[in-house]
Formats: sequence, C-alpha cells, structure tokens
Amino acid sequence: MKKIATLLLAAGLVFGTTTGASAIDFKVKGEWIMSFDYGQNGRITGGNGGTGWNNRGSAGASDEFEAVQRVRVRLDAVASESLSGTVHLEMGDTTWGSNRVGVNSSEGGALGSDGHPVELKNAYIDWTPPNTDLKIRMGIQGIKLPSFTTGSQVFNHDAAGITASYTFNDNVALTGFWARAYNDNFGENNILGHHVNANYLDNFDVAGLILPLTFDGLKVSPWVMGGIVGPNSGGDHFAGTSGAAAGDIRAGMVPVGGAYRKDGTPSDKYLQNYGSAFWAGVTGDATVWDPFRIAFDVNYGAITWGEDGRLNRSGWLASLLFEYKLDWAIPGIYGWYSTGDDSDPSNGSERMPTFSTIHTNNGFSSFAFNGQPWIPEGGRDNVIGRTMIGTWGVGAHLKDMSFIDDLKHTFRVNYIGGTNSPTFARRYLAGNNPDNGRSAILNNISGPNAYGLGMDPLYLTTMDSALEIGLANEYQVYENFKIYFEGSYLATFIDKNVWKNSKMNGKSDQVRDPWNINLTFIYSF
Repeated sequence: MKKIATLLLAAGLVFGTTTGASAIDFKVKGEWIMSFDYGQNGRITGGNGGTGWNNRGSAGASDEFEAVQRVRVRLDAVASESLSGTVHLEMGDTTWGSNRVGVNSSEGGALGSDGHPVELKNAYIDWTPPNTDLKIRMGIQGIKLPSFTTGSQVFNHDAAGITASYTFNDNVALTGFWARAYNDNFGENNILGHHVNANYLDNFDVAGLILPLTFDGLKVSPWVMGGIVGPNSGGDHFAGTSGAAAGDIRAGMVPVGGAYRKDGTPSDKYLQNYGSAFWAGVTGDATVWDPFRIAFDVNYGAITWGEDGRLNRSGWLASLLFEYKLDWAIPGIYGWYSTGDDSDPSNGSERMPTFSTIHTNNGFSSFAFNGQPWIPEGGRDNVIGRTMIGTWGVGAHLKDMSFIDDLKHTFRVNYIGGTNSPTFARRYLAGNNPDNGRSAILNNISGPNAYGLGMDPLYLTTMDSALEIGLANEYQVYENFKIYFEGSYLATFIDKNVWKNSKMNGKSDQVRDPWNINLTFIYSF
C-alpha cells in the first residue's frame, strides 16, 4: 500500500510540474539560408588605402565563387501578453570549405564540419508594468532608427540596452532607447607615450527618442539620438574597435585619415576626452494620393572630440522617393544627396558621422551599398560603402513586377556621384602622402582599416562616378520556401587626374568594374 501511495504521489508531482510548465507558451521560429555567389572585382585594389578603394571591400578576401549558409533559431517563452522572453541564436555565416577561426568560433565549413559557429544574436525580455500601456524590452536586441526610403543610414544593429515605447492614441506614440555599444574592453596600454589604465574612457553609449505620428495616408517620424564615445572604447584607442561592427565604427566616426595639422602633416595629439555625438532626423511616408506614394528622409549628425577639432565630423544626408502603384509593378524614381569632405583636412570632416548600419538593407541599391537582404555580412554588396555618406545619386526602379503567380522581379538603375573634394583625395589619398592618410594619433591601429582610416571601400570625389544596374528575382516555391536570384553590375568612372599616382589610373588589370550574381534559397518557419 505504501508503494502504491508513493507511486501516486510521484505521478501527482509529475503532472503538477507539467501543468505548471504549460503556463509558459513556447514558440519557435527560424530560417535556413543557403547562398551561392559568383562575381569579380568586388574590391578594386590599390594598396593600403592609397587609392579611392579601401581594403575593406565587399569581396576583398573572397574567391570568385563562394557558397555560404546561415541558420537562425528564435525561441519565445510567452507567459502572457505582459511578459515574454526571447533567445535568438545564429549559426554562421559559414563559408563552405572554410574552417577559419574567428574571435570565439570557427566556421565549421571544412571537411568534417567540426566548427562551433553558434552566436548569440538576441536575448531579451519584454514586459509591461502592471496597469500601464508602457512596453519595455531589456537585453541584447535589434535597434534601428526609422526610415521610409533607404533604411537607416545612421543606426541599425543589434545592441545591449533598454527600449521603452508608449502609445498615447491612434496618432501619437513615443519610443526611447539606451544602448551600450562598448565598455570594459580596454586593457592597460601605452598610447603615443601615455600610460593608460585598463578600462579608462572606454565606454560607448547612445540614447535616442523616436516620435511616430500616424494619420490617414501619412506617417511622419522625427527622431533624435545622442552619444558619448570613449577614445578607448572597443579595446584600443577609439578607431581600433573590434567585433562585427569594427569597420562600420571606424568608417563612420572619424575623418578620413584621422587628424591633420594646418600644414597638412598628421597630428599626434593623444585623445584624453570623451567624444560627443549627436544625430537628428525626420522621415515621412505619404500615401494620401494613392496610388501615388512619396517618401523622404532627412538626417543630420555631428561628433566633436573635445579640444581636438581636427577629429570633428559633421554633415547631412537627404533622400526622396516617388512611386506609383500599378497592378503588375511599382515604378519609382528617387534621389539622394550627402555632404562630403572639403579640401582642408585640418578642420575635421564634412561627412555625416554614422554609428552602425550592418543590418540596413538599402532600399535604393542592392550592390553599390548595403542592400543584400539575406546574408548582409557575408554577401557581396556595399562595394562603394555600407552607407551613402559622401555621395549623391539618382535612380529608378520597377519594383515587384509580376507576370506569373508567385514570381516577382525588381529592376533598378542608379547613377552615383561623389561629393568629396578631389583636392583632398589628390593630396592625401592618391599616393602623394607618405603617411597614406594615416595620422599618428591613431598610429596603433591594425587590420584592413590601418590606412585610409575613415574610408568606405570606395571614396568618390566630385570627379568620380559609378553606374549600378541590377535585376532581382524572387520565386515563392512553397509557403515557407523561396528562391532569390540577383545579378548586379557596377560601372566605375574614376578620374585619372585625381588618382594619377595610384593603381586606379587607367584601370589596369587590377582595376575593373565589379559584378556579381547571387542565388539564395530561404526556408523559414
């Protein structure tokens, strides 16, 4: 009898545990992505940033043909509408055949596949304070600034922080966030003759407000973001940041080449103060004249480095889009303009600073800028740059053309020009400067941005331009399975007088127009 009672008690505990666990609703989502690329000239070489092309080009270390895969798994633990938790894991990017070792993992694409390429992408909780409509998200999460045209050209990435949003009524809402990009990564070091203690001036924090306004046929979202930037954030002196966003941070937060004196020689002043960053903008989307659509973005940004104005940077970027919706396609025309560097490097930079835009898929360009939607970090886009800073352009597209069920196409053509001073490029970047545009203030920087610091892969002056042509096709095979095929070509027109001392001159065998075709398979659930 005691044994029977014991068994009944154990069974009761088991069923009681099951009942308690069932109060949490577990939801699983994910996707498998297999991507195949073949292309050439994704990086135009010139050596150490001594030309318009920097070494951080999209295919700088790639073969002409590559196969890459990525797997994402997202687990939501939902207790109620007021409380849930999310863990988002990512396996890859894994290049087939590669077992390259990264910071904390190896790709696992070589024979045997014994790598460990599992990454924590997001981990956060969502909760609502009792008896309120305030929604709070805490943890590692995706944060982006709003855009109705190109996608944010300032900030769109995963970050550790807190986001809070409140809806006042059907027309007005407010979102605020704080993110800590870097902290406690700096080890004790000697920089430019200064002994620097560990973790000194090494935090990088941003905070922002977004005010979405929604009316019949009109959406407008003004926003503002500010930040404090420690000169030692990211591990070394500021521009030596490490991690996935390193290239983004370097190219977006300091002038090309670093700091210069009035006589044009590199500055060797050691930064001992925080930098102050500020951005503001407004984006709008008008469909009140449907089937016409008008969208716009205006962005301004500035970063100041205390007493050393030679590293300051400020500028703006604006874009405009007109579309007309047809039954079979959406034709559109658009344009953008961004300020660029003047001829005097000692007064800082006139290019708008950017924070991190790795997750922005550019709505105007899928090859010249960051626009490949499926494997952005591992794809072969952003041949000119992750952002449109320092460029202007006009373009047209036929979006979502469809003549057969489940098959749609997008054709685009863009003419892209530069807004940077050819005099600056000729004197400091085109092989005429013995320091290759690198200042001693950032002398300890290593890696692909060691020279040509602050540059995107292609530094376009007002004398340079490019023409992008692309066709993207998407076939919905099953409800959860699609095939994506895209071909892109970038014709470059580089001024020989600006780059006469570099390998850009005359378009040698090392300098040819980039092109790429991509075939991607996506299974999502």
